[in-house]
Amino acid sequence: MPQRPSPYPPAQAARQALADRLREIRLDAGLTAVALATAAGWDRTRVSKIEHGVRAATPEVIRIWCRACAAEERVEDLLAELRTAEGVYVEWKRTQRAGLRRLQIAKVPLYERTGHLRVYASQVIPGMLQTRGYAAALLTSITERFGTPDDVAQAVEARLARQRVMRAPGHTYTFVLEEAVLYYGHGGPAAMREQLDRLLDVVGMPRVAVLVIPMNADRARQWVLETFILYDADRVDVELLSAEVAVTTPTEVARYEAAFTDLGAIAVRDEEARALIARARDSLG
Repeated sequence: MPQRPSPYPPAQAARQALADRLREIRLDAGLTAVALATAAGWDRTRVSKIEHGVRAATPEVIRIWCRACAAEERVEDLLAELRTAEGVYVEWKRTQRAGLRRLQIAKVPLYERTGHLRVYASQVIPGMLQTRGYAAALLTSITERFGTPDDVAQAVEARLARQRVMRAPGHTYTFVLEEAVLYYGHGGPAAMREQLDRLLDVVGMPRVAVLVIPMNADRARQWVLETFILYDADRVDVELLSAEVAVTTPTEVARYEAAFTDLGAIAVRDEEARALIARARDSLG
């Protein structure tokens, strides 16, 4: 059955990347497409169709492919990559169709089972640190932009309730914020002052690290990226304008872990971070 093309280029790219990986494994094994098809017991054209994205790879195909190429050690990585390709691009409009409150609640189990949550924020204050006024302004903006059902009041309460996970034992948190985020206004000066006061309080909390990347930091090590959230070493959610990308392939998750480490290395913490937050707060008058 032909593979249905994805309407979203990133999703199609993820599927093609998996097909390319399978082709590399075949070439490394020194097999022609026909030889691999024969070893797998397939029609002679099936390998070519999979490698060119005409047919979709399945878990069974991946296992047979790797066995024929004596590359069984690659199976788990490829299966994780397949899961990512199948669910890589979640359209915000579709997920927000039932309102924003459901989105806040849906992530609670994920937060609860994550031991070390790491967030890199390049656009807004992370949801786990937001105050009521800031969250209300931000969620109102999202509702108006995407035309979702207006359940902002309920969504704000759900977002604030979700923050209780931070007080539960067994969890640690590392937030790396671009300094510019401290100046992006949401809700007006009063809401921003309250939000920045909240950040100043969080800097001293146990099991929580708040780092700020100064605007004049040397970016040779790592440039500005989209906001992303690391759930232990299991999953990364990358937030785009129109969609959320969920990454679960171990090698790709490792890349985000490395990027997070590099971003943290050019950030300041403790009193230096407090000084940058206080300066942004003071700029509001």
